[in-house]
Amino acid sequence: MNVWLASRLVAVAAATTLVLTGCTGSGGSTDASASPSGGPGVTSPSPDVSTSDATTAPPTGASPTASASAPGRGESVPGFRGLLPMWPFATLAQVEDWEGEFRSGGHQPWHLDAEQTALSFTRHYLGFEGLDRVTSRSVDGRQARIGVGLSGTESTGTAAVVHLVRFGAGPDAPWEVVGTDDTTFSLTTPAYGATVSSPLKVGGRITGVDESVRVEVRQPSATAPLGTSCCTSAGGKGEPWRSSVSFAGGGGAVLTVVASTGGHLAEVERFTVTAVRTR
Repeated sequence: MNVWLASRLVAVAAATTLVLTGCTGSGGSTDASASPSGGPGVTSPSPDVSTSDATTAPPTGASPTASASAPGRGESVPGFRGLLPMWPFATLAQVEDWEGEFRSGGHQPWHLDAEQTALSFTRHYLGFEGLDRVTSRSVDGRQARIGVGLSGTESTGTAAVVHLVRFGAGPDAPWEVVGTDDTTFSLTTPAYGATVSSPLKVGGRITGVDESVRVEVRQPSATAPLGTSCCTSAGGKGEPWRSSVSFAGGGGAVLTVVASTGGHLAEVERFTVTAVRTR
């Protein structure tokens, strides 16, 4: 009797082993909790920002992933010769860090929206809080041009057209600001991508009446401008304007030089930016 019982127990154990092997072998990839290669079910946010409402932009004080990282050393955006990463990422390594966080937990999906990135650059990095509306949108493959401006009764049209490109490869490559497309207000000195030091001579051309040009030097890893110059009187039709700004810091990183003007209907009505390197 004991021999019979022992043999029955061995048979049951063998059968159980076969069942478990069939459930957990090569068929393990059918587990419903497994994430697809593109990430944990998080998709690119819809471009909710309209020409009259920018409430979906990151809230004031929201820090992009790159802000807490070390400054970049002036590398160009891969695939775009001569275009420098101005904001929010300074290096490809920072992009890859964010991509890993996004794929694992959907971290800061607004990086995948060109409109939200342009508005956040304008309002939270440059500090032009009043420019809270998307006025135009053009996306062509891995490049985008987003117009931003004032909303409400004080609207003066487009304050600037922000130029963005995809930083990195793949469907989740984030948008990166690389400059502005200028028309009636430009910043041509220093040249885009130039290596500069302090004090910095700045200038360009402007069309307008009784303009007051303010210049700042900014870096993504710093919350305050590295230097400020205010203000230079300018005006006319395509007339040159010139100024100079002293700044401290930079450490070889890509810096943003931004010139703004306003004072007629709002503090900032137009702006233009360029990217420079520091020694």
